[in-house]
Amino acid sequence: MGTDQVGTAMSNGYVRPKKHLGQHFLKDKRIAAAIVDSLSADGCDSVVEVGPGMGVLTHFLAERIFPSLKVVEIDRESVDYLRQNLGGLVEIIEGDFLDIDLQPFGHHVAVIGNFPYNISSQIFFKILDNRDHVTETVGMVQKEVAERICSGPGSRVYGILSVLLRAWYDIEYLFTVSEHVFSPPPKVKSAVIRLTRNKVERLECDEKLFVSVVKRCFNQRRKMLRNPIRAMVSSDAGDMPLLSMRAEQLSVSQFVELTNWVEANKL
Repeated sequence: MGTDQVGTAMSNGYVRPKKHLGQHFLKDKRIAAAIVDSLSADGCDSVVEVGPGMGVLTHFLAERIFPSLKVVEIDRESVDYLRQNLGGLVEIIEGDFLDIDLQPFGHHVAVIGNFPYNISSQIFFKILDNRDHVTETVGMVQKEVAERICSGPGSRVYGILSVLLRAWYDIEYLFTVSEHVFSPPPKVKSAVIRLTRNKVERLECDEKLFVSVVKRCFNQRRKMLRNPIRAMVSSDAGDMPLLSMRAEQLSVSQFVELTNWVEANKL
């Protein structure tokens, strides 16, 4: 697929991609437009872009009418570029998205971005922590991370994020992105996924315990669940069918069932 440079800034090196920030700047406008078109943001109070870099997504976001459009960027060089070129179109927040409080942005927030590879999982955990506010997310991540998040029970890549995100979001794998449309090109392909908040307001179990159970089970994913779970329950706790299974075999509802059993038999 051919590429379309974003202005002259990229070729002149106005913003240098920084390895320690996991920066790989998208330079294909058609893909940028497709990513932005994947975001509906219906009923959202604000849209937040994570790590805009030189604003290839931001330009397309700014063409749409949102109640509020904010970009969060940690790289000072990128912030200066954005202020010079997009300062009148968006609210630019200099800082780490992982440290930003999303609650002041409204009751319904949409998140979008070409997520830095080195913190993509942390971004999704932050979205989980703010699931009562973040109603939609469209993110480009490393392809294997996208496959892991979108996988279901029985898959060898099914894991902690697969379960936790699926508990509160509908998940879609949208499309794969070649490594050749970035500067510098990463060594792996990328993919765009979409999370849409489902109708689950509260799980039918202790949610903090649910998260703890899921993490504990996958930390020993090769073992039957009775091994990681036994340390959480009393010695006289009986048995249950799920304990003879492995973490990668359980659906969200089965993890809820397991959590309730742990709650009833906890130390």
